[in-house]
Order: sequence, then structure tokens, then C-alpha cells
Amino acid sequence: MKLRQYPWLYLLMVVLMVAGMGRTALAAKRLPKHITPETEAAIEKGLQFLARQQGRDGAWRAKGNMGSYPVSMTSLAGLAFLAHGDTTTQGKYAPNIDRATRYLMASATNSGLIARGGSESRPMYGHGFSMLFLGQLYGMTENPRRQDELKQILSRGIQLTGQAQSRLGGWIYTPNSASDEGSVTITQVQALRACRNAGIFVPKGVIDQAMEYLKISTNSDGGIAYRAGQPGPSRAPITAAAVCCWFNAGQYTNPMALKALEYSKQHIRMEYNRMGHWFYAHFYMAQAMYLAGDKEWDGYYPKLRDTLLARQADDGSWEDRSVGKVYGTALTLVILQLPYDTLPIMQR
Repeated sequence: MKLRQYPWLYLLMVVLMVAGMGRTALAAKRLPKHITPETEAAIEKGLQFLARQQGRDGAWRAKGNMGSYPVSMTSLAGLAFLAHGDTTTQGKYAPNIDRATRYLMASATNSGLIARGGSESRPMYGHGFSMLFLGQLYGMTENPRRQDELKQILSRGIQLTGQAQSRLGGWIYTPNSASDEGSVTITQVQALRACRNAGIFVPKGVIDQAMEYLKISTNSDGGIAYRAGQPGPSRAPITAAAVCCWFNAGQYTNPMALKALEYSKQHIRMEYNRMGHWFYAHFYMAQAMYLAGDKEWDGYYPKLRDTLLARQADDGSWEDRSVGKVYGTALTLVILQLPYDTLPIMQR
């Protein structure tokens, strides 16, 4: 059949084709800066990988050589799906987020610690990451009953975190106020900030003391030491994470934050696996550079994006050599989706 013999049908086909082209062009225009179609495809492939890895109980587990850490892995994977713009009721991955939420809520103990017994040998990491995830989710929750349950869990978690704070203002791997170190401290600071931003009460003194901990952990080169009050070399991944804490607090012009950012830029390399904790380092470095503004972001993200896309495995994953695929994939997906500006704690 020749369409030109039927003018009305020909006109309809032209209109539909132009409309389709218009939608395609409009979709392209709506892509955030530096997000390419290839980036979107890699993100979708990565999310599908994570969805396949979720257990029947709603949890994700690490399969590296450092343990399974189901609370930490579930929280980080959940953040990757929240960064996609989905919630427990909205979006393609809503069922995955809902199951993850149920698992983490069921992991909350009477003490306030969010953990799963022997499977979490360093439970304060999971506690912090789960509060970060649940704090982001709290404001997106449409069910009043669940929102009230989340508030109670987070309030008890905040209280536990406050009780576990050391005299210097930091935290250690277990809820023990007798000691502290930088990476756990930063996890707690972001968790507390997420809860506070969501409208849940956090004692100001706890955060103020934690920010003081970062100050006394700072070396003369601008980097952050592993532990406050003890001499030691600066650690680039922890330094980038500390910058996020200062920026999350709105301290964009803090001289310590700016010097720490410069230290991070000099010591965190783009080359894959040239340094230990590569995914961890860029997870925080990406947040810091995004919050620092377009000048920093425009020179950083495209290079990291291309590095990450080149390293994606056929199954959609990214593998951290120590912790495994779930961890590497979750952190990468949060990084790649930062331009969508969906996670409140990471918004400019």
C-alpha cells in the first residue's frame, strides 16, 4: 500500500514520526550535564546487576575477602537505587528499595544499633550507612505508619551514635566510646547530617564535636590522619570524605576544607587500582568535587565517567578487589548518578 494514496494516513504517520523525534530530542535535552546515552546505558546495566544480586531477605552481601557486611551492602545498594530517583513505591526498582528498607528496619536493635550480629564485625560502618540510607528515604516515604517507624529507628540510632562518640569527638568500628578513627567518624557525621536534614532531631553538640575531630585530625599538608591525636601520614580517601563533611555543613570556604580538597586532588589518582580503596576514595571525592561547583566538577567527572565506563564488566558490575562486586557497583552507581541531583545529602 502506498501511503501517499491515502493523504490522511500519510499525514498521521508524519505527525507521529515528528512527535517521536521531538520526544527523543526533548529527552536528550533533559539529560544532565556530562550524562551521555552511554552513561545512561551503563547505569541501567549496573542497576540491573544489583537487582539480580539482591537476596530473598532483601539484603545484599559482599563476596570479597573482608566479610559479607549485609547491612552496609544493603544500605549502599539502596542508595544507588534512590539515586536513580526511585522510592519504595515509585519507579522501576521500587520493589528492590522496599525489600531493602524492610531488611534494614528489621536489623534495628533495641540498643539503637542497626546491625546483624556476627555478620557485621565492624558494625558502626553498617550503622552509619543504614542511617544515611534511611535518612534519605525518610522524606520520600508516603506511608505515615512507616515514616513514624523510620523516625523511631533513626532517633534510637542517633542516640546510640551519640553514646558511642569518643572524648575527642570520633567513633571506632564498634559502639565503644573508648577509641576512634577517621573513616568510621566520617560515616557517622554523614548519617547524622542526613537525619538532621530530614527533620529528625540531632544534638548539635554531637556534630560540633565531630567536626572538631576532623580539625584535630588535619596534618600540616592539609590531609587527614587515620586517627586524631596520633602522629601519622595523611590518608587521601579519608581526606576526601572529610571534605564532604565540611561541605555538607555548608563550610565551602573553610580554609581546612579547601586545603584538604587540594590534597585530595593531588593524591587521588584517576587510574584504576593505582591506589588502595579506589572506589571508596572516588565515592567521596566525587561528592566533594560535585559540591565544589562546576569548575571542579567539569574537569573531574568526564574523566572519571570514562574510566568507570571502560571498566564495567559484561554482567554490568564493577568489582572492588577487596570487598567485591556489590560494593564496587553500588559506589560507582552513586558516583555516575550524582548529576541527576536526587540524593538530598549530595545535592548542591
